Amino acid sequence: MDVDQPNAARMYDYFLGGSHNFAADRSAADGLLQVAPDARANARENRAFLRRVVEYLLENGVRQFLDLGSGIPTAGNVHEIAGPEARVTYVDVEPIAVETSRGLLADVPYAEIVHADLRDPAAVLQGATLLDLSEPVAVLIVSVLHFVPDDPTPILGAYLDELVDGSYLALSHVVVDEAPPPESEDGLAVYRRTATPVTLRDSAQVTAFFHGHPLVEPGLVPVSDWRADVATEPSAIQGALARITYR
Repeated sequence: MDVDQPNAARMYDYFLGGSHNFAADRSAADGLLQVAPDARANARENRAFLRRVVEYLLENGVRQFLDLGSGIPTAGNVHEIAGPEARVTYVDVEPIAVETSRGLLADVPYAEIVHADLRDPAAVLQGATLLDLSEPVAVLIVSVLHFVPDDPTPILGAYLDELVDGSYLALSHVVVDEAPPPESEDGLAVYRRTATPVTLRDSAQVTAFFHGHPLVEPGLVPVSDWRADVATEPSAIQGALARITYR
């Protein structure tokens, strides 16, 4: 664990007002704000999207959640929203995220943390001891896939193949449908100094991640617009929720 190299998960924690970050993370995050002033707002809109997705899923009877790349535990985690009637498995590969989660979840019997790489679905699902895959599960992969450089479509397909009808897939991703402005290169350069540089994708690529499963209205939109009560500036991060159906 290198606390002197900025880490994207810990930068995200800093943007959300968390305390599980180090000087290198804060310095990189502040540098990003200099070239991308909306970075903190995007992070918080993304967190609000996660909350609305979980609330929607609870209203539609889902009680199991697999949160891939869950990151540093900060206020508003899935198990806090879902409550004790749900079962939540968090998954992360970053040591600080895992160790901090273990401490916070020690007295939470309905939530667990799995130390695994989301790119290894078999290892993830083997470690997800709280989940019953014969019942619907919501897979959450929020603001993570743009840190995966290779095409994650086959990885997501491996997860979906293990889910029953009535499950869901929720994800959000930085989306660029036009040539990015020159100043965006400065923001990308900040993440290239971390262990997880950003890969930009367009909306067609992100839509393909859902493997043709129907998207819940309003489809793939800026996370700030997804079933939001209050209109805000559109976020650079887009998100969607799909219902898994095989018939």
